[in-house]
Amino acid sequence: MIVLGFALLGYLLGSIPFGLILTRTAGLGDIRKVGSGNIGATNVLRTGHKGLAALTLLLDALKGVLAVLLTHNEGRWIAVVAGLFAVIGHLYPVWLGFKGGKGVAVGLGVLLAEAFPVGLIACAVWLAVAFWKRMSSLAALTAFATAPIIALLFGDWRVAIFAVPIAILVFHKHHANIERLRAGTEPRIKLGS
Repeated sequence: MIVLGFALLGYLLGSIPFGLILTRTAGLGDIRKVGSGNIGATNVLRTGHKGLAALTLLLDALKGVLAVLLTHNEGRWIAVVAGLFAVIGHLYPVWLGFKGGKGVAVGLGVLLAEAFPVGLIACAVWLAVAFWKRMSSLAALTAFATAPIIALLFGDWRVAIFAVPIAILVFHKHHANIERLRAGTEPRIKLGS
């Protein structure tokens, strides 16, 4: 019951749709009707509001960080479960009919809070691929595919174990992006103004 309670806490934290809340507050309407229809930072960026996209990224990552930090005193496995459920909450928020984001920022937040070096390297992988290929989806997929390997290199098998289901969830939510990557039609990040 205790584990279920902390899993629920993680889920509820993860399910806060900051992208939707921020864009509505800014008078931009429903972000789900823009671009990909996603509630995450990449789609918020498509509104042309870089600051709002950066704030969405930060707040979504903080959901993962908080889920881990609020439960860490209960034991590392409980923190891992809470972090995993924060990602699930972001992907499938009850408030939005279980249609949420793709879990990248919250997943990186969980990794940073649970194993900072692993999370930091995963973030560096994301940034490197994003700047090199200018594709947010490819950057995310690469970062989460390598996260379990990075954890194992650090000898942290607990993080490696929980990084696998997070990677699977992120890959599942990126299925359309993967098809576009295969077809060579995935849109690129615009670095200009």
